[in-house]
Amino acid sequence: MESLVAQFDSPRRLHLRASERPHDWLGTTPLLDLDDPKLRLKARSLVQLCRTDRDKAMAIYGFVKRLPYTKRIKLAYPTARDVLEARGGDGDDKATLLIALMRSAGIPARLRYMEMRGEMLRGLIPRATPAARPLAEFWLGRWVRTDTYIFDGEYVAAALKRLEANGWTCGWGIHINAQLLWDGKNDAFLGGLPTDQDPMLTRLLCVVSDPLELVSASLRSNGLRYRRSLRALQWNMLAPTMMRAIRELRTGYRSD
Repeated sequence: MESLVAQFDSPRRLHLRASERPHDWLGTTPLLDLDDPKLRLKARSLVQLCRTDRDKAMAIYGFVKRLPYTKRIKLAYPTARDVLEARGGDGDDKATLLIALMRSAGIPARLRYMEMRGEMLRGLIPRATPAARPLAEFWLGRWVRTDTYIFDGEYVAAALKRLEANGWTCGWGIHINAQLLWDGKNDAFLGGLPTDQDPMLTRLLCVVSDPLELVSASLRSNGLRYRRSLRALQWNMLAPTMMRAIRELRTGYRSD
């Protein structure tokens, strides 16, 4: 894989140049662990009846999307196998599993991390804290992007209902006009707009294989502020509040 090179060309957006060659995005990493037999078996079972790469991508996407969105205190970044066995996770967790399954099925896949304004997380956290959002990109003749895999259907339905009740345009991680499903052909975003038009996304952070690379030493040396220890501490402190908010969101939706 080509090295990532960062440069600022405006005060608000950081661009990173990464390889555009699809075959550079098929390899393993410690988090993806493509040699894990259970992961490989799961990928094979998901795509065994699929005829095209798009069919394979849709089958894998659907499986990961259906996993419940949850938040936990983390002592380490979970591997794809960990997420598979946990049967759920947050955006980073589900992204790890999604990329691993796609690559196991022979589909080049990567993550494009964008910094998101804290307003998008109203309802989940008590204050506006910017967060990194992983957009998944798959090579299906061209790079196709989506972040709609992050939240399962029940969570999305509950969040949209609360947004409407509160009169908010965004919160709980989604926009009122979110594109809720990916069709395997076109980009689809929870912000409802392409990334370069979405005011809730402030800058591109990096293009990587897994969440651990977001906080790697090489990226920190290029000026990124996502230091591993500080980022983990920040979100571990917020985790209990987020877990309670997610539980209340689901419970309220089920009781209506």
